[in-house]
Amino acid sequence: MASIETSTPLAIHGGERLRQAPFPARGHIGPEEKAALDALFDHAIATGGAPGYNGDEEMAYCAEFADYLGGGYVDAVNSGTSAVYVGLKALNLEPFSEVIVGAVTDPGGLMPVPLLNLIPVIADAEPGSYNTGPAQIEPLISPLTSAIVVAHIGGEPVDMAGIMALARQHNLLVLEDCAQAHGAKIHGQMVGTFGDVAAFSTMSGKHHCSGSQGGLVFTRDEARYWEIRRQSDRGKPFGLPAGSTNSVASLNLNLNDMAATVGRAQLKKLPDLVARRQVVVAKLGEGIEDLSTVSLPPLIPGAEAVYWFLRMRFHPVNASCNKESFCQALSAEGLSINPSYRAALPHTMDWFVERRVFGRPGYPWTSADYKGDAQRQFPCPNAHAVMDDHFNLTIHENWSSQDIDDAIAIFRRVDEHYAKQ
Repeated sequence: MASIETSTPLAIHGGERLRQAPFPARGHIGPEEKAALDALFDHAIATGGAPGYNGDEEMAYCAEFADYLGGGYVDAVNSGTSAVYVGLKALNLEPFSEVIVGAVTDPGGLMPVPLLNLIPVIADAEPGSYNTGPAQIEPLISPLTSAIVVAHIGGEPVDMAGIMALARQHNLLVLEDCAQAHGAKIHGQMVGTFGDVAAFSTMSGKHHCSGSQGGLVFTRDEARYWEIRRQSDRGKPFGLPAGSTNSVASLNLNLNDMAATVGRAQLKKLPDLVARRQVVVAKLGEGIEDLSTVSLPPLIPGAEAVYWFLRMRFHPVNASCNKESFCQALSAEGLSINPSYRAALPHTMDWFVERRVFGRPGYPWTSADYKGDAQRQFPCPNAHAVMDDHFNLTIHENWSSQDIDDAIAIFRRVDEHYAKQ
């Protein structure tokens, strides 16, 4: 571990940067993916047929990911946003009914709701968490509610047992948004397998990827799987009797065999990748557990997080600086820090505030078919509070022991300078 001298000023104050070399790039694409793509192109050249979609590679990828989740059915689509869109559309929710969505999510986890003429209702986060919970969702349930969208933010699992109990009590459908949570578990059960349908993103930065963009839609219900297939490919009559024609209006949101080839190679790496991320976080946690200015927030009971990023809590009452200065000091020493995750509050963005979805602002909220309050506000104090005293550290599975030690040393150095005596 890098040594710390108490008299050494922080880099932000003119001192020498503790970590001189940049932390390593992730490097999760390797010769395995190249070899798989080479084989795909060799076959295309030999046969004269270009790689397409719904081919052997894509079907194998879907089957392998379903097996990874313990069995069920998977359809591959072209993005995580498309996965949410397709999953919701396959639930066949009544237009202008309300869908509860957690406050902290990617815009792509919320936008499909109004795009399907459904009305998003925003559930606050649990105190001290990016994730929502049963206590925040329950007061929002009304006769207008048809479904709940639950995102496992940063790879930290949500209390799915509590949410599913609510959903079953009120006869609501549940979509799990697992875009940031490949392989996360609750009491040994994979996230994505609790709800009626689950959406995963496989864009380039996720735990496992299918190249630049991609997504997967999972269900354990065979009839719903065929509906998912139809909704992701212009209503083609998948699973319907011979002679059926396109059965529903939808978009072409397919993945393709090239992306699936990458995804298959990446999927083989996923269990080890998750385990190594968990080791990185465990060692970091041990190295900073005695610090007063910063800590790792606890997970819900039984949760196994997979850490797409590491959420960290700043304790202003124990510090002589504010969070912004603390994060600037960490960055100056060499860490990659996102000081605020407010970009994950899509209900505060212009498109939502101004109700800009179709044509003139307002629709679907202003439709005569919507029987709720089109001007309803969602203050979400817990979500805003957690943004005030939390920040995100970029980590990945290929951090070495030296990288972990240097990160610990940076936190200890900054804590030493800013901790109140």
